[in-house]
Amino acid sequence: QVQLVESGGGLVQAGGSLRLSCAASARTFITNAMGWFRQAPGKEREFVAAIAWGAGNPVYSDSVKGRFTISRDSDTVYLQMNSLKPEDTAIYYCAAGIVIGQYSNWGQGTQVTVSS
Repeated sequence: QVQLVESGGGLVQAGGSLRLSCAASARTFITNAMGWFRQAPGKEREFVAAIAWGAGNPVYSDSVKGRFTISRDSDTVYLQMNSLKPEDTAIYYCAAGIVIGQYSNWGQGTQVTVSS
């Protein structure tokens, strides 16, 4: 089992930026793919972005494409969020798995609040 710990959430004004980090307790085949999801109050969890070793370009949801950038180093994945909007307010979760779309490990979440 791999532990995932997110950090970097907070309160920011619309148009501002935040950078989320997710550190994995180890780099194994289980963390080959890492992604970010978010869940706003009263809504279902939704996909934000994902990246995998050797899998080509990262993938993004249409709602964040052009504003958010996912990147990673050995055992940490980052989410750079620019031009934030109030509708980006949510708890952001990190996930890890063997391939994009199949995640077996989840972090505890970090709150992102964007004020208008």
